[in-house]
Amino acid sequence: MLNGRHASRLRGRGLNFEELRGYLPGDDPRMIDWKVTARTGAPHVRVHTEERDRPVLLLVDQRMSMYFGTRHNMKSVTAAEAAALIAFRVLDQGDRVGGIVFGDETVAEIRPRKNRKTLDQFLLALERANQALTSDAPAIEPAMSLNQPLETAMRIAKRNHLVILLSDFDEIDQETERMVGAIAQRNDMILCPVTDPLSEEIPDGFRVVVSNGTLQLELDTSSSRISETLRSFSEGRLKRMLNWQKRFGVPILPLNAGEGTLPQILRLTGHRPVARGRGS
Repeated sequence: MLNGRHASRLRGRGLNFEELRGYLPGDDPRMIDWKVTARTGAPHVRVHTEERDRPVLLLVDQRMSMYFGTRHNMKSVTAAEAAALIAFRVLDQGDRVGGIVFGDETVAEIRPRKNRKTLDQFLLALERANQALTSDAPAIEPAMSLNQPLETAMRIAKRNHLVILLSDFDEIDQETERMVGAIAQRNDMILCPVTDPLSEEIPDGFRVVVSNGTLQLELDTSSSRISETLRSFSEGRLKRMLNWQKRFGVPILPLNAGEGTLPQILRLTGHRPVARGRGS
């Protein structure tokens, strides 16, 4: 997930200063420290080592708006699966991992650390939030926006983190945009919009009854007015995220609840499936 992202806008890992020494044949001339060279009269270079450790903070949406799916998964399940897969990968490569798991009423905060105990805490928070989503859950008003978990992320990831947000981006406003920009300015950030196939291709004549636990509403896409309203709503949310991509330079990795999570992550990060023979 975090290695080998060609042509991305991620800053990548930083460099730690190691030593200042005399220039040797084959050294990169760009590493010459001209101030020291002028002061000593002999060329000197600054030697750096790659900074291996980068904290990763996963923001995982488990609000009621994510409890929806017409094929394969609920959006909440796809987000949780993707977060778990990324968390295992991050710890496996030796980086710190933590997360913010948020529902309509609760926010679980796990600060990034490089140990299995922290990973287990994160996975347990994911499980609890996901299991709390049920069809008979009472409606919460007002619904939690993305702003509260983003505010928590700003407090934890002050700089040089990788912040990954997995959400359907319901309940966003100008303040959400400001926070995304502020986080992206000091950290690397990846947005993972989680959608359902229904939002990408609205079939004609599709009828469904939706409920918030108290009220029910029947949607019939054979009505051109309803179909166009749903399409405009979905396209408007995507357009807003694409604008964030241009303004703040944040990559977007879309996930669809209509297919398996792992194949999507492998495809989005440039990995090809390995062909296996009969005996493997």
